Amino acid sequence: MALELGLSARQTLVVGTGDTAEALRSGSVPVLGTPRLIALCEEASCLAIDPHLSDGTTTVAKRLQFDHLVPVGVGGTVVAEATLDRIEGRRLIFTLSVSESGTLVAAGKLVRVTVDKEQFLSNVR
Repeated sequence: MALELGLSARQTLVVGTGDTAEALRSGSVPVLGTPRLIALCEEASCLAIDPHLSDGTTTVAKRLQFDHLVPVGVGGTVVAEATLDRIEGRRLIFTLSVSESGTLVAAGKLVRVTVDKEQFLSNVR
């Protein structure tokens, strides 16, 4: 399999108390925390491309531009979508969007880089 433009995936989350800014220590309000939104978008990006990577290869996040636009409370359901828009050598650029019932909650761009797993792990400090 090979990477191709337009690959996309969605990941759904029903917001629980552990997903809140309070629980994640990224704020003091009981709403969906930005770090959890980012993780959800990264999950979607990996789902989109992982089946298309060569054995021994993975991707790591390199850059993120992200706008968290609307608060979502506990019990809300959000859907994150990541779409592969550009391939620049080892760099994979995704468009991200998160919505709840048709309302845009967050949006951004994510750059992931393909790496050889073994070589990457040999550089961990």
